[in-house]
Amino acid sequence: MKLSDFKYKLPEKLIAQYPADKRDKSNLMVLDREKQAIEQRVFSDIVEFMNPGDCLVVNETKVFPARLMGTKDKTDAQVEIFLLRELENGLWEVLVKPARKVRVGNRLSVNNKLWCDVIDNTVSGGRVVRFNYEGDFFDIVDKIGQSPLPPYIDRAPEPSDKKRYQTVYSKVRGAVAAPTAGLHFTEALLKKLKQKGVKVVPVVLHLGLGSFRPVVVEDLSRHKMDSEYYEIYEETANVINQTRKEGGRVIAVGTSTTRSLETAVTSEGWTKAARGWTDKFIYPPYEFKVVDGLITNFHLPSSTLLMLTCAFGGRDFVFKAYRKAIREKFNYYSYGDAMLVI
Repeated sequence: MKLSDFKYKLPEKLIAQYPADKRDKSNLMVLDREKQAIEQRVFSDIVEFMNPGDCLVVNETKVFPARLMGTKDKTDAQVEIFLLRELENGLWEVLVKPARKVRVGNRLSVNNKLWCDVIDNTVSGGRVVRFNYEGDFFDIVDKIGQSPLPPYIDRAPEPSDKKRYQTVYSKVRGAVAAPTAGLHFTEALLKKLKQKGVKVVPVVLHLGLGSFRPVVVEDLSRHKMDSEYYEIYEETANVINQTRKEGGRVIAVGTSTTRSLETAVTSEGWTKAARGWTDKFIYPPYEFKVVDGLITNFHLPSSTLLMLTCAFGGRDFVFKAYRKAIREKFNYYSYGDAMLVI
């Protein structure tokens, strides 16, 4: 398939600027692949579509305030420093604005406890910097950094975003964007699922901007994903494999979770404990080896997230659901409504 196969027109008014008043009261569109049926529900109804013995896999990554404001030494010019990923202790890949004014050798000062030296350019147009700091790096960033919101949310971050742009099960700090499919879950909803006999297990994939970087080549095989850190815990792998042996389904919450699971798989199709970096790009046609169900949001046209969803649900079926969602005035993107594909 080609890039042009994943374009569609979305009215701007359907791009959610704020989350639903209650996490689990957003709309849910259920896609049954076998029956080719589409059903419109509320997200809290998702319990009805889970069976005892199923396994729900969540991404417990935690968003941190990755946007820093600094000044360029000697000129005092204002520079935005957006933390993308830590390469090693103190060494980070970042985006800077205005990029044209930031060169290798420059020093950027955030405050008297945090500054960095620009040591390299990256292939994706960013910079590699080495931070110098006094104290704990993340403690400093948590105090002075700004929580990132996607660029299509056309407003400044508000205090409530710090909580709502985070899943209730987030634990492992390292993402610059939220795994938004998980934003719909509440503690009470997860408890109901467990009471029904659904096993809930975590993985980690720290979302960077690579997941959202536009695809610009018509030939999808030429697109290169930026690497993102992931981890599959041994206990999680064991539960997933046991679920499959017993005939249960593995339901992935989000495209990030899906990419983690489809990365850490043996040649025989079993999930293995693993950690490292993944640049796995899933687009049609693709044979899923682990995931039997997918919970996801409604994604940007021509995005890698939409392509993965189409690989799982079928391009024509998913686009049929997208057209219905537009007619029914569903909310789209990060703070928008959800889709369950089973």
